[in-house]
Formats: sequence, C-alpha cells, structure tokens
Amino acid sequence: MDASRSTLLITLSGTDRPGVTRSLFAALAEHPVAVLDVEQLVVRGRLVLAVLVDVSGDEELAATRSAVRKVAADLDMDVETVPGAAEDDRRRRNRVQVMLMGAPLAPAAIAAAATEIADRGGNIDRVRRIASYPVTAVAFEGSGVSVDALRRPLAAVAAEHGADIAVQDADLDRRGVHLVVMDVDSTFIQDEVIDLLADEAGVLDEVAAITERAMAGELDFEQSLRARVALLAGLPVETLDRVRERVTLTPGARTLCRTLLRLGYRVALVSGGFVEVIAPLAAELGVTDVRANSLEVVDGVLTGQVRGEVVDRLGKRTALEAFARQYGVPQRRTIAIGDGANDIDMLEAAGLGVAFNAKAAARAVADTSVNVPYLDSVLFLLGITREEIEVADEREGLPTRP
Repeated sequence: MDASRSTLLITLSGTDRPGVTRSLFAALAEHPVAVLDVEQLVVRGRLVLAVLVDVSGDEELAATRSAVRKVAADLDMDVETVPGAAEDDRRRRNRVQVMLMGAPLAPAAIAAAATEIADRGGNIDRVRRIASYPVTAVAFEGSGVSVDALRRPLAAVAAEHGADIAVQDADLDRRGVHLVVMDVDSTFIQDEVIDLLADEAGVLDEVAAITERAMAGELDFEQSLRARVALLAGLPVETLDRVRERVTLTPGARTLCRTLLRLGYRVALVSGGFVEVIAPLAAELGVTDVRANSLEVVDGVLTGQVRGEVVDRLGKRTALEAFARQYGVPQRRTIAIGDGANDIDMLEAAGLGVAFNAKAAARAVADTSVNVPYLDSVLFLLGITREEIEVADEREGLPTRP
C-alpha cells in the first residue's frame, strides 16, 4: 500500500432500524475512500456493522472519522474508529467449522470448546446461531487449526459437558452434493423391526434371547439374524402390513429427508432389517435407495429364511461405497448416521460419521455424536439453519413446528 494511504476500521453498534447501513455508506460516499471489507450482524434487535476502508492522507482520515461520528450521533449509536490491521493469511488456510448443539447449550461447553481452539493456535473468526429449536446450535467458523487437531480434544469437551460437537473443513467442497446414508432401526425409526415381527409371531422372548447372545459375542450378526428369522416361520405375509403400521419414525426424520431432497442431496437407507417393511416407508418420504435384507415368502407365509446376501456390518459399508460410486459423490462428501456396532464400518468409511443416540462402540469411531432425540439436528451439522428449513416448509404450506 502507498505510504500516504492508511486503513480505517469503523464499528457502528446500537439499536437496529431501517436505514442504518444506508446512512453510513452515504456519508462515506462523500469522501475518496475505498471499501475493503464489510461485516454486519443483528442479534435480537442489536446491530453491529463493521466497515474497513482505505483512506488517503491524514487530512482525509480525520474528515472521514468526523463524518462517521456525525452519523453515529444522528442515529444515537456507538461508534469506534481505529486503524485497520493487516489481513491474517491464516484465514485462508485450515478453515474449519465447529458446530455446538445442546438442549440446553451451556456456556461452559462453549467456553471449553473455545479454549481448545485457542490452545491449538486456532482463531474464531465468526460465531453464528444455526438453530434455536428443537436444540440450540451455534457455529464457530475459524482458521489456523486443522480438523484433525481439533476432533479428539473437542470430543472430550462434548463428553464432559453433555454437548454435541462436530468439526468439519469449511472449504468449497462442503457446498457440493452429499450422499447421506442412514441406519434404520433405532436411528431412522424408533423401533427394532425384528422385535415387532417377533411380537406378531408370539416369539418375542425367544428372539430377545438370541439378540442377547449376539450382544454377548456368542453369535455374529448373520448367525443371529438367521436364528431370529427362523422363529418367524409360518407367519402370514399380511403381518408385514401390520408391522409397517406400527413403525414409529424418529422425530425429525421427515424434516431431514424433505430438506436433504430439496437440496438435491442423495439419501439412502441401509439396514440389517427387512426391505419389505423399510422400502414402503422410504418411498413415502421420497427415498428411493434402500439396501436391506429380504424375507422369503412361499404360499403367503414366511418360510423362516432370508433371501440373498445378508446386509451386515460390512454390507452397510459396501452399500455406502456403492451408492457413492453410483451417484458420483466423492467419499469425503458422504455422511453416515447410525447407532450400533453394526454401523461401525460405514461410520468409519464416511466423510462424516454421525453416531445418533448411539452405543459406546459406535460413538468411539464416529466423527461426531448427536445425543438429542431429533434426527433433523443432523441438518445443523451441515450448516443448514432452522430458519431456512422453516421458510422452505412455509412455501409448501407445511407446519413449521409441532
């Protein structure tokens, strides 16, 4: 910059009203200054407007300051004018987004997260609220520190303070189309479909005993699945209709699917459950990609056998990778959501693995955990705000709150 030129940072704050921005820039227009940077924020009726200008010479600097102070006085607002600092090149590198969610979100969680960022050389450049319902979610947009350096320490902060914290790169890539792959039982829905079927067949206790053996490590998933399905032999195929009617979606599942599909994202359900129950449910929500097990039916009754290859832990990962190839979505733009050990491989493979109200094994490998009971909270991790969701719903005549 020419030695005769300098920069001036103007910060105007006070009660927001129409015309504040116009008044400031109209005053600046009377002086030979160039605008270098602008940032404006309104929080609950309080405005902060920061403008960085390039000024020529001391005389013009003084005149610009005087004009700005007059604007502030006329508007009954506070103003500060100080020399502008040089732009920090770190802001162009290692840009990260840290999302914090809670219901409620405690100040101690925010303080601890900010401390970890600062201790690792990171700077918080901007903080903004993403949602106030059904959880409070705020985003830190920062620089000077990598995602890998933050994920482990911020996971510890999340565990200590009961908050959900996600760390992602804040680069251009995050704006592209993503593939979102979800587990079904106890994630997309609140039920375990095998238990609903067992209840209809009157073998719920027997199925529960096999499940317990599998959780104890005595049986792998395929063994336990085949053993439980065998107990359903003779069940009329019409029972599947009753089970579908009993299924309860997880709160926020409809909103999550509707919003992702609006944005052009690819959405898939992968499950160790049964396609006969899951596919019609998915179709109702506009989800066409489903990978799940299939029950064999002969003469209108279940035979107690599974048709085809079993979708197990590895099968879920394979499905995620196959859908990504099918739609040309890079692996780094895939998101997996699951709750159990059977989801570990796909959580590890995804660009962002989200453990949703998950068991310890899934939380240990996931990139972030969501521990509130609202599946649409995952949207906030993607930087999609509650306001954007509700405006889109209103346009379609849909209710925005329960």
